[in-house]
Amino acid sequence: MSEFKQHYLVGELLELLGSTSSPEKFVEELHKGTSRSSDPALSNVVTQSCIRQLANNSPNSDLFLMKYEELKSKKVYLLEPFMQLLNLVSADENLKNCLAKNVSHTTAGNTQNFTITREDVPQICKNVIKAAVEGERKLNKHISMSDKRIDPPLVSQNWIIDRPRFSWDFPSDVPITPCQKVVPTASQETILLWDILSCLKGIDGSYIISEPLANPYDLRSFVISQDVGTSFKQLAQQILPLASYYSMTVRFGEGKVLPEDGQVNHALRGGLNCLLKDYLLFIVQLEAEHIRGKLNLQKLWFYIQPTMATMSILAHITSTICKASAKGGKVLSLLYEQMNDVSGEAKSKELCLFLIRAASVPYMQTLEKWVYKGVISDPYQEVKIWTFLVEDNELIQREELPVDYSADYWEKRYAVRHERIPVFLSEHAQTILRTGKYLNVIRQCGKTVQWGRQEPLEYQYRGQKYIAAIDRAYSEAARTLLEVLIHENDLMGRLRSVKNYFLLAQGDFVVQFMNLCEGELVKNMYDIVIHRLASLLELALRMSTADSDPYKDDLKPELLPHDLEFQMFRILSIQTRGEKAFSSQLDTTLTGLEAFVFNYDVKWPVSLIINRNAISCYQMIFRQLFYCKHIERLLCRVWISNKIAKTFTCEAAMAYRQAFSLRQRMLDCIQHLEYYMMVEVIEPNWLTFLNKMSKVSNVDDVLSVHQDLLDNCLKECMLTDPGLLGCITSLCAVCIEFCHFMQNEAESVTEGKEGSFKERIARLDTGFMETLVRLLDRIRDLGREIDNEKLLNVLCRLDFNMFYTETLSRQGTSTRQQDISG
Repeated sequence: MSEFKQHYLVGELLELLGSTSSPEKFVEELHKGTSRSSDPALSNVVTQSCIRQLANNSPNSDLFLMKYEELKSKKVYLLEPFMQLLNLVSADENLKNCLAKNVSHTTAGNTQNFTITREDVPQICKNVIKAAVEGERKLNKHISMSDKRIDPPLVSQNWIIDRPRFSWDFPSDVPITPCQKVVPTASQETILLWDILSCLKGIDGSYIISEPLANPYDLRSFVISQDVGTSFKQLAQQILPLASYYSMTVRFGEGKVLPEDGQVNHALRGGLNCLLKDYLLFIVQLEAEHIRGKLNLQKLWFYIQPTMATMSILAHITSTICKASAKGGKVLSLLYEQMNDVSGEAKSKELCLFLIRAASVPYMQTLEKWVYKGVISDPYQEVKIWTFLVEDNELIQREELPVDYSADYWEKRYAVRHERIPVFLSEHAQTILRTGKYLNVIRQCGKTVQWGRQEPLEYQYRGQKYIAAIDRAYSEAARTLLEVLIHENDLMGRLRSVKNYFLLAQGDFVVQFMNLCEGELVKNMYDIVIHRLASLLELALRMSTADSDPYKDDLKPELLPHDLEFQMFRILSIQTRGEKAFSSQLDTTLTGLEAFVFNYDVKWPVSLIINRNAISCYQMIFRQLFYCKHIERLLCRVWISNKIAKTFTCEAAMAYRQAFSLRQRMLDCIQHLEYYMMVEVIEPNWLTFLNKMSKVSNVDDVLSVHQDLLDNCLKECMLTDPGLLGCITSLCAVCIEFCHFMQNEAESVTEGKEGSFKERIARLDTGFMETLVRLLDRIRDLGREIDNEKLLNVLCRLDFNMFYTETLSRQGTSTRQQDISG
């Protein structure tokens, strides 16, 4: 997870909790926690002591335990880690108090804000109209998409419900009671055998009848007439569980017939029907034995032993699936777990293996189309209840997406649903996801993957040839897409072009551009004509070595309505008190220099890498470098304009000495910051990026390496820390104020006004000194906290002779002496 995303999530959590703390320290704690080698606090196995502690802390322990067992029987995803999280929360009194306080505040706030005033009505009307228009648009689109489908709609009808007599699971229209007719003991066994054989086929007998189900997923129980002899009744009670197992299995087969049950359940139902045919054939054979007079209860009990074990497993599997309302991958996971549970019994394991093979056929066929074609097959319109591990979040066609579609497309279009992943595919879920995503991009680029032999994917317990086939498909898709990006679309050439402009690597172009555009950029941003700026940019490109760049025409000028600090705060989503106060000052008008950034037009598929998020990161680094370069030019102009002081008398020139000293310290500071960012941060990170790019094997590696480059540059250029960024912004503001003051003085220079000049310079000197010392203190603190060697290099450069440290120390000592004398 990138540092910006961590900032966002931590900041959002703090805001929900009503905290004003800064997210930085919590993000650093997360980094420290992930770097430790100790076991994680949450595991996938919940201990009984944890459950007991939660039950003891619960107001109603019995209700809590009952609910836990219910969720456990339903195989709820991530139940165990959630229970451990609850245990950690219940053990922390401070956290419980904080959460309770937050809930009370939220409830009170909701109660207070419930009243609608007259001023709220226009906004409510506007929101309602907007929602109605949006709803109508989505409805029209849904209707148009439905009209394009040529497949007939599926009929959702369960004939067992409409025709109960079709059922083989003890159909009955009216309640039945056992027959009370007295039969001699000698004749009871024969009649009981016929009743038991009927019950084993799902039909009530005369002296043995089924009881109504209290829960649709419970095992069926039976009532035996009281007139039956004790010994016969005991034998019947031992045999009748087989009828219960058969009933549960048939109930599953008769219930899972609707489209919303999913193809995996339908396939499993087909496998169960094959087994039930064998089971019914076995019952017919028993009936034949009984007709020939060769069957009694003892023999029946002996004959059904193997079948009893088999049907017990089937009943357990079907009951678990029904209780968990499982579909798709979850069904396969439950079958896989059952197979591992009976791994010691060869026949039981073979039975589970048969079922998982039968049930996995539609799932593996869908998987096959995804890893070979990048298509999620939905022949039976199962989108609403889709059970495949990859979810397609398609909203509209790619051509209709907004400008930042590339990042959203890659991150959000396709996603893995972990609760839908079969256990035997969990380690390969990311490989499967990436394979289909790569194939989608390749197809949208008008290319195809040249496959050799496409091996069908079939589940195997041993050998697992399907895993090797998935890996081969992944390698081929990754290789083809990398070739499309790097060779056919010149990704590295694009990235070098972006670096030249956004990271100021094209030195002569930067000078030409600033010479041409500086007069325009010093205006109010709303007074600047963007087309004129674009013309000057094009002229600067043509007059510099950038003219040889084949992608120079993709560079565009842009004016943002907010400055660098606000842009960074918005990306980090930091909402401490300082940032909230800053964010409220959005009506401040910026100059063109403060608002100016480059933009870059990138076409598909390179826009997957150089997406809108990446461009925003490049823009922030550019704004920092560009503004520092502008201040450096202003300070150099002050040096040129101040040459007039040579014509002054010695006494008058002495008044400018402090100003010249301050100008030189400002220039040194700005140049050191520029050198640090461009030479010690950007260039080493760029070389590391090139080295990693030479070893990448897929697009996700490219995205990760590129994001690492941007994250490291932003962090080491002191843009991600609000304290450092605020100090640098204040430092630049003091330098700008000094330059403007000196230029005004140079334009109306006289040998008088020495008092006011010295006072103004002294005030600027103090402001510069305090801001710079604050920056150095912050760098020193961060260097101690995270051992950032590069930041400490800035400290050594700016305060190489301890001048600022000693000055601050002297000021502190003087202040203390004044307080004592006062």
